[in-house]
Amino acid sequence: MTKKLYYESAYTKEWETRITRKVEREDGVYLVLEETAFYPHGGGQPCDLGWIELIPVLDVLSEEGEVLHKVERLPEKDEVACRLDWDRRFDHMQQHSGQHLLSAMCLEVCGAETLSFHLGHDYATIDVACSTLPADLLMMLELEVNDQIYMNRKVTSYMVSQEEAAALPLVKQPKVTENIRIVEMEGIEYNACGGTHVAATGELGMIKLLKAEKQKGHVRIYFKCGYRALNEFNAGMEILGSLSARFNTAKEEILDRVAKWDQEQKQLQAELNALRAENDAYFAEKLMAKRQGSLIKHVFTDKALKDLQSLASKLTEQADVVVLFASTGENKVLLAHNGNDESCGAFFKQHLAEYRGKGGGSDRMAQAGFASAEDMMAFYDFAAQSFA
Repeated sequence: MTKKLYYESAYTKEWETRITRKVEREDGVYLVLEETAFYPHGGGQPCDLGWIELIPVLDVLSEEGEVLHKVERLPEKDEVACRLDWDRRFDHMQQHSGQHLLSAMCLEVCGAETLSFHLGHDYATIDVACSTLPADLLMMLELEVNDQIYMNRKVTSYMVSQEEAAALPLVKQPKVTENIRIVEMEGIEYNACGGTHVAATGELGMIKLLKAEKQKGHVRIYFKCGYRALNEFNAGMEILGSLSARFNTAKEEILDRVAKWDQEQKQLQAELNALRAENDAYFAEKLMAKRQGSLIKHVFTDKALKDLQSLASKLTEQADVVVLFASTGENKVLLAHNGNDESCGAFFKQHLAEYRGKGGGSDRMAQAGFASAEDMMAFYDFAAQSFA
């Protein structure tokens, strides 16, 4: 049985111990240590990482009372020095303790019990038993949570029996029946939990609630604690500073400036659309005048596919023609008509592979992209001959 140092203190960073067993599996080599501070996966908390004799620890698992440490390679001796990746451990302590505090305040402020907890690489989430969580209530919850942080309440952990656990006002009764570990947040909650936690709520620094969204009849709250919350704030300030410089305005006036800019862009886009429509009408007349029988073809250098589609639609609405366009800027070909016997989509499907093209479409319009300009022009010429 491995002695679990993380139950005695979450702050153990370095220690020396002995390897009691080496396990070789298909996915790698594992070590069992006489005592370990490496926390394995469990309770929604990811495992610790670090080093055993400077050899990286890649994963940590718990199996039947033993803790297995996956390592890059076997150490040369059985007496080993171990060291945690402390930044990762303390981050997990902040997020997990923050979750306990957030869940307790969510129950108090919103009357909503926590159903699940996930600690991800970028953010953490809890799912709570309520159907909605309005923005004003989310803000109140965030203020209450951070008030408890500033009160610097003690966080302690200890083992109790099943009878002792039954006498405590636990959030929920544990599934285990012996050696039940209790995490007590002074004046806030008693929780049966095997994770690693900070010693006082002040070590959480702050908790930032990012958003709340509906999830399968419940609400999922996204949040960050401690250094993650600080980094989130710093990233937001960097973006805000860049926007302030970009619009040459004070930070508190950015929303008004962006709204004005958005209105200006809509006006410019409307003017541009009108000019494009006018230009397309003029260009459509030119193309119609030089059509070869029922075929209108042209190679463009400066038009995007959506513009080709718009122009082709105008032409096929005006007359019974076949339109074949190519764009050298995007290496794309478009084929359209308003009721020809041959389907555009079927034609593309039948011949594209010969020219390393990918695409498709409907009976009346199809488009495709090509690996090179040479392939595109070869297909364009072939299509022109086919519909001439």
